[in-house]
Amino acid sequence: MRDALGLHRDSIIVDGHCDTLLQICGTGPAQGYYGGSGRRNFFEKSESGHIDLPRLKEGGVTCQVMALYIEPQYKPARAARRTLELLDAFYGLVDESDDFKLATRASDITTAKAKGEVSALLSIEGGEAVEGSLSLLRSFYRLGVRAMGLTWNQRNDIADGVGERSSRSGLTDFGISLVKEMERLGMLVDVSHLSESSFWALDAVAERPYIASHSNCRQLASHPRNLTDRQIEALARKGGVIGVVFAPGFVDDKKENVSLSRLCDHIDHIKKVAGIDHVGLGSDFDGFTVTPGQPQVLKDVSELPRLTEELLARGYTEEEVRKVLGENWLRVYREVLG
Repeated sequence: MRDALGLHRDSIIVDGHCDTLLQICGTGPAQGYYGGSGRRNFFEKSESGHIDLPRLKEGGVTCQVMALYIEPQYKPARAARRTLELLDAFYGLVDESDDFKLATRASDITTAKAKGEVSALLSIEGGEAVEGSLSLLRSFYRLGVRAMGLTWNQRNDIADGVGERSSRSGLTDFGISLVKEMERLGMLVDVSHLSESSFWALDAVAERPYIASHSNCRQLASHPRNLTDRQIEALARKGGVIGVVFAPGFVDDKKENVSLSRLCDHIDHIKKVAGIDHVGLGSDFDGFTVTPGQPQVLKDVSELPRLTEELLARGYTEEEVRKVLGENWLRVYREVLG
């Protein structure tokens, strides 16, 4: 068996979701949402949170998908403005660094790997950002956004989020036109926060691969944002990828059972249900907190090599490990983003 760390360093590693931008932009309510006391310096290694540039490099990450998450207090009237503020924070980071670059297509990620840089792909978390306008969607695309979750947990003018319990509706007429326009542009549709009824409506109209950027398996943990086996199978039929999420509540119903091994049980399950080509990483780092002493999957992104060790110990081949670490995401990016 090959040395785990050597394989890890040699692989393209993609993390399909984090909420770090909210922690580093340091404006107003974003601090309160995470209980932070101030702006975190993205370019200095910190003991707080999960991600900064030094720890991304230590963890071997080639591409980090950064969410533009719109907090509830900005919905619906100020959603686009808030998204632009987060975009501005992101581009400020890019301007400050020679080795942190925007990725808008698969080749940007492979180039970053060759140069030893870290790339970032932008994803909107919550379709309220487009404020019912396909023109705004196209504008965000021109600003570098390449993925979008149609909802967060609430209902909006696109679809129902997973927190909506009464309507059991699918996609609205606007939602259908939005999905078609995203597919035309070359943007990834993210279903991680969709209700089941909206998921199936999306599956019925989607013609290109769609993704679940940060979801696990309902069979192993009952969190409502985890996917059923039927959903996993449907997503795989369309060629998509599920990014396994590290947040404890998604890993196991009992806090004491949360561990890296238990997360890898979810990888095993997706492999069994859908095949190895449809599972990747979607940590949700900086989108959750754990209390002191609470079991967790990994302390932060710097510990990602431990996941490679665990997969090899379970008998995964080098090719399979590379797919889970990033090659599966890269395949979908090539197909959808170009």
